[in-house]
Amino acid sequence: MTNNVEVLRYAAFTDDPEGGNPAGVVLDAAGLSDAGMLAVAAEVGYSETAFITRGDEEGRAFRVRYFAPAAEVDFCGHATIATAVVLGERLGPGRLVFETNAGEVVVDTESEGDRLLATLTSVPTRSRPAKEEEIGRTLAALGWSRDDLDPAFPPHVAFGGVEHLVLAAASRERLARLDYDFEALRSVMTGHGWTTVNLFWRENQERFHARNPFPVGGVVEDPATGAAAAAFGGYLRELGTGAAEFTVLQGVDMGRRSTLKVSIASPDGRTRVSGGAVPIEVP
Repeated sequence: MTNNVEVLRYAAFTDDPEGGNPAGVVLDAAGLSDAGMLAVAAEVGYSETAFITRGDEEGRAFRVRYFAPAAEVDFCGHATIATAVVLGERLGPGRLVFETNAGEVVVDTESEGDRLLATLTSVPTRSRPAKEEEIGRTLAALGWSRDDLDPAFPPHVAFGGVEHLVLAAASRERLARLDYDFEALRSVMTGHGWTTVNLFWRENQERFHARNPFPVGGVVEDPATGAAAAAFGGYLRELGTGAAEFTVLQGVDMGRRSTLKVSIASPDGRTRVSGGAVPIEVP
């Protein structure tokens, strides 16, 4: 219990409680104010906590809000996966509909052996080339140079429910060395309305490695970012590169390996992001 609210804790995009991205899930937040939800999220301390504020009479559609320790977030992929698995365990596998600040997100849950997998379908994605000022200030905050970027992937601002700056690292080694100016990057991101900076490296057309600084949420780094994966699918679709289905590995450098399965689902660029979630035991 946190502030007299029951918070379930699940690790998303993994089958290991020590891996993936931890998320809080509050199944009944109808009585909580905005300030109350923010306070619970801050006390939980995960990158996001999902709050169900109401459901329909059929029990398969829900209003869901997401709070990081420092602010509300319009959409969060890993907390969506965690919430869908929690609901699937209680309601049985099938389709769920989440009404989020970013729009309607459909989530399908299915059994795979003795566990549940969830697949979210994002709102329509979009992607645009990043402006020189956006790139320059971000690189300065990261401590990166232009030579650290892969010229095959132009910097973009991509949307899959929330916006992310997308930057391609020229090497896996560059991606592994992440030591940025927290306040400087938060200032840049807040000014442009970005939720994370999606740093990635392409291993091959079907396998990417990613890291996501998240200072605007009060978190140094996200070990799995479903919203960024959804936006990334739209980015690759806009560039006309990569496979229709691919895997994003994230959290490896943090010791919380996460596996996100991604596919471009429809002509309007909606992205499907899949993964499992497992409960975390709190001492």
